Amino acid sequence: MVVGMCLFILLAWGGTVAAQQAVEPSVYIPDLRSVLPAAKDATGMSSAVQILLLLTILSLAPAILVMVTSFTRIIVVLALLRQALATQQLPPNQVLVGLALFMTFMIMAPTWSRIQTDAVTPYLNNEIGQSEAFNRALVPIREFMIRQIERSGNEEDVFLFASRAGQADIAKWGDVNTSVLVPSFITSELKTAFIIGFRVYLPFLVIDMVIASVVISMGMLMLPPMLISMPFKLLLFVLVDGWHLVVGSLIYSFA
Repeated sequence: MVVGMCLFILLAWGGTVAAQQAVEPSVYIPDLRSVLPAAKDATGMSSAVQILLLLTILSLAPAILVMVTSFTRIIVVLALLRQALATQQLPPNQVLVGLALFMTFMIMAPTWSRIQTDAVTPYLNNEIGQSEAFNRALVPIREFMIRQIERSGNEEDVFLFASRAGQADIAKWGDVNTSVLVPSFITSELKTAFIIGFRVYLPFLVIDMVIASVVISMGMLMLPPMLISMPFKLLLFVLVDGWHLVVGSLIYSFA
């Protein structure tokens, strides 16, 4: 009897949903005719595809910012610095991300300026097409990524991804596809960021070890050493003007 009641409820619920969908189909299927032009010919189809591509690029803009700019290295080092200070959520994530974004805008300003001059402005003036504008905009970004990989000495990452992509015979940077260069750049930036983070973390680790040894030698086993070491780490960080040193080191690492 219980099984029969359950089947009856499911059938009744299914019929109600089907009736609602039959009466109000516009609630579940959005009408895109007010957004996309009617694709009655090749021109209309091209316009609709361009709008969809533009929306896709805008949705992927944060990922593109992380992948091909200096943002990755900066945010990783700042996160490691906060962890070394043991200040939990201070500074907040919004402050760290905002600082990383503005530092990224400043570091990438020459690259953006070249993209604006070589690609965006000629395209808006109808001097070049979309394909040519994309190729021109890609040149400064590739040069930035290549320069950072060479400065970090992480060319082996390029060969790693190139061999996986079937490009074993690479003689110059022009032979490296962008699909290979981007993951190589991200791996190189992560490696460089962790090296810088280790150098930032080391003095605070020494303070933690000293405070822990002192606390244990005094027999205060129930007192967390982190609670005592945090004020000393903050004092050291303020006395050496830590934010100036860390931010300056990050900026000059991209010079």
